[in-house]
Amino acid sequence: MELQQMRYVVAVAETGSFTKAARQCLVVQSALSHQVARLERELGARLFSRTSRSVRLTPAGAAFLPSARQCLDFAERAFAEVAAAVGEVRGRVVVGVIPTVAAVDLLGALKVFRERYPQVRVALRMMPSHELVDQVRQGALDLAFLGLPPGVTPSGVRGRELARDEHVAVVAPSHALVGRGSVSLSELASELFVDFPAGSPGRMQSDQAFTAAGLEREVAFEVTTAELMAGLISEGLGVAVLPSRYAPRLSGVETVPVEGGPSRVEHLVWSAAGLTPAAEAFLEVLGVPGNVGGG
Repeated sequence: MELQQMRYVVAVAETGSFTKAARQCLVVQSALSHQVARLERELGARLFSRTSRSVRLTPAGAAFLPSARQCLDFAERAFAEVAAAVGEVRGRVVVGVIPTVAAVDLLGALKVFRERYPQVRVALRMMPSHELVDQVRQGALDLAFLGLPPGVTPSGVRGRELARDEHVAVVAPSHALVGRGSVSLSELASELFVDFPAGSPGRMQSDQAFTAAGLEREVAFEVTTAELMAGLISEGLGVAVLPSRYAPRLSGVETVPVEGGPSRVEHLVWSAAGLTPAAEAFLEVLGVPGNVGGG
């Protein structure tokens, strides 16, 4: 079994197409298909169910895929470790981010990182905080930026707290609250809300604050991105509460301070199993020592 064969299998699984996988791997489709078929013969099982319209993993393929990815990750890490031993940082770093990261200038950090380490490929993954922590634990992500309610500490990972922030009310420019010095939670509770999906850390921050104040509110729209949230708010379809350091980035809306409102803590976390040279280099650019924090 060769690494290249496993790389082809992973590419087909991720793209759902032999044609797209071959394009991604920079090989002709016939060569990729031949190597996948050869691997299937070695394993004695079909990895993909092929039809004229789709390519899907078989149960055997689904069982094979996680280990194939892990082997490729280990191999890439081995090459990166050798390069680091002779003074080069190369390989790949996979960074997870919440949609509302605000504690660091992420784009600025990525620019500096690219200038210092041009041989490192960077992959960014955006998802909710609880999914990011799971991905770091599983080794699918090297690092992740999280936003969690106060008192909630990510477990099974190493990391550090980056910043704490209070939420502000986000409303349409024509809303009656615009220009107010502040607004209370009880006043906001009568509004229709736009918020993140129930159960997500972003939603929990707001839910906990209203529950602690003995207040109920109606969430009329659930969305997964702050940009879509801002669009709904600007049309007068609801209001929201978002971190004060992030909310000013949104266009077409206004913000109002909230008395006793929600708050959040931003964290940077990484694998408890250790860091690749590329991930360590990224922490260095962020000014975060990789040997601090616990999980």
